[in-house]
Amino acid sequence: MNPLREYLLNQSRRNFFGDVGLRLGGLAMATLAGQGVAAPRAMASSETAAKVHPALPGFPHATPKATALIYLHMNGGPSQIDTWDYKPGLTEFFDKDLPESVRGGQRLSTMTSGQTRFPVAPTKFRFVPQGRCGTPVNMDLLPHAAQIVDDISLIKTVSTNAINHDPACTYVMTGAEVPGKPSIGSWLSYGLGSENNNLPTFVVLTPRYPNGSNGQALFSRMWGSGFLSSQHNGVALRGSGDPVLYLPNPAGVAAADRRVMLDTLNALNQQEHSRFGDPEILTRIAQYEMAFRMQSSVPELVDISGESATTLEQYGSSVTEPGSFAHSALLARRMVERGVRVVQICHRGWDQHGSLPQQLGNQCADTQQATAALVVDLKQRGLLDNTLVVWGGEFGRTVYSQGTLTRDNYGRDHHPRNFCMWMAGGGMKRGYVHGETDEFSYNIVRDPVPVNDLNATILHCMGIDHRRFTFKFQGLDQRLTGVEEPRIVTELFS
Repeated sequence: MNPLREYLLNQSRRNFFGDVGLRLGGLAMATLAGQGVAAPRAMASSETAAKVHPALPGFPHATPKATALIYLHMNGGPSQIDTWDYKPGLTEFFDKDLPESVRGGQRLSTMTSGQTRFPVAPTKFRFVPQGRCGTPVNMDLLPHAAQIVDDISLIKTVSTNAINHDPACTYVMTGAEVPGKPSIGSWLSYGLGSENNNLPTFVVLTPRYPNGSNGQALFSRMWGSGFLSSQHNGVALRGSGDPVLYLPNPAGVAAADRRVMLDTLNALNQQEHSRFGDPEILTRIAQYEMAFRMQSSVPELVDISGESATTLEQYGSSVTEPGSFAHSALLARRMVERGVRVVQICHRGWDQHGSLPQQLGNQCADTQQATAALVVDLKQRGLLDNTLVVWGGEFGRTVYSQGTLTRDNYGRDHHPRNFCMWMAGGGMKRGYVHGETDEFSYNIVRDPVPVNDLNATILHCMGIDHRRFTFKFQGLDQRLTGVEEPRIVTELFS
């Protein structure tokens, strides 16, 4: 069998034209790579330079409501009852068993399946209606949310198929519980490309979380490219030390020297691609070029010394500490300001099986001011209309207590039937609440939003028809939203 012949026989029309385009664009790429350094060559102006990350032909399918996505993933499953799905009537059910008619044969995790009782645990926190919309806000844990409650669309009725963290996180980020599929950020990188030639299309931040929290592992599949080219992997910026390892040149190596080395290496890689047709070789070339550009663009990105004192104060006292959630939120704004397509912030520690009031309080204290500041900051700079901000976890928490229950202390198990997420900007209604749950926040009674309905809605906001956004793999036209037909939640749009 001749590998080259087999590759050419199986090459898709899209790959063929993409290959041709990359070969013809090689000269432009080499020219672009010299921007911002003293390279021994003529440099194209930024106004006329071709895009390093172009969109696919015909993308977006329609005029987008948003051109950038900031996805704030609270890993672990925030309790909807203690954050956004306020149920004041639960106080009269304190320590009473959850009715079997409500639980209705619900699959339980191994953490509570052996309990003999399922005592109802009302929230201990104080909720007060806020804003013109009057949405109840937890003023003990989320007081800064009062600043943005009139800017968000709150969805009370998101649901998932998974009950454990790893498959649930994989599902919410890739549209499937089975690993190996591209993340939503990778899909958007592949389809829409980037407006910035010197920063990655898709960037991931994993800030530290409070001590004592139950921090679940973060798997790179949550920002991985799956069967797409690895060029569309999310690029993870580190919170301490160099933002990207080995980005600076070694001592004694000048930028011009690095440029000559890369040109020679790229020429060798182009020869290999001509012989074998492996698309990953083109990815390797593109990644080397991007790393070269990032040597100047990343230090400028993470240098927040030029931010005003007012802006820094908005985000909170930890904003100047690399690796903090506040610092990550500010970088997210700076990235979309510079044309990065997708920024994903994954914050761990939202898994409260016990001591929920204390641990959830720690999580909210670490994130809530900077989260509100991000929305306010985007709005003040005129960026919110074109940026979609999404906040949420992978599932919710049970109304019944796991373990010992008192008025002031309780824990909650995983609950996939309903949980809360919110979206802001990007054409979303402001001050809107979508869907409703029963009096126990245990079942959806109106307007369900399964995870892939949410993903289809995000794609729609970005100008993409999810039915037409496919990639052939293993004989199937794969898509983010799966094989079942999801519904775009048009009620969310202004």
